[in-house]
Amino acid sequence: MAEKSTIARPYAQAVFEQATASKSLKKWSENLALASAVAQDSGLQGVVGNPRLSKAELVDLFLGVCGDKFDDAAKNLVKLLVENGRLTVLPEIAVLYEEYRAEAEKRVQAEVVSAFPVTSAQQTRIKKALKARLGCEVELVCTTDNSLVGGAIIRAGDMVIDGSVTGQLEKLTHALTH
Repeated sequence: MAEKSTIARPYAQAVFEQATASKSLKKWSENLALASAVAQDSGLQGVVGNPRLSKAELVDLFLGVCGDKFDDAAKNLVKLLVENGRLTVLPEIAVLYEEYRAEAEKRVQAEVVSAFPVTSAQQTRIKKALKARLGCEVELVCTTDNSLVGGAIIRAGDMVIDGSVTGQLEKLTHALTH
């Protein structure tokens, strides 16, 4: 069976193109976040594979849970996914859509994992340096990991900067043993 992201990609791309054309990128982000949360609900997941439930009933159930928050385009996406048996890939569609949106808006999310909490001044300096290096707006997500001993690891897209003490020790060990 194909990976969920492979199945989700054309749907996410189509949604992104429709959202761009209708200038409703933010609304689609909200729609997909809600739809993703509903699709991941354990109660709904148990119903999705039930052969006694028709596709129309599944659509009605799903849209009923979402309330009146969806416009016609979002409702049509749910109907299409149910019709094609792809409702379970909604979370992946949402993730890919957000990646397309971030790329179009020239923004990237960077993860900073540090041994100690990062101060707001440090966050500002990191954002500024990453913006200069990547050429786009940067959103930071900071977490702490005591196993790093000291320093930090920064991940932004395909780039990884390992400035942790643990990483430096591993590089030194590798250099000495090879």
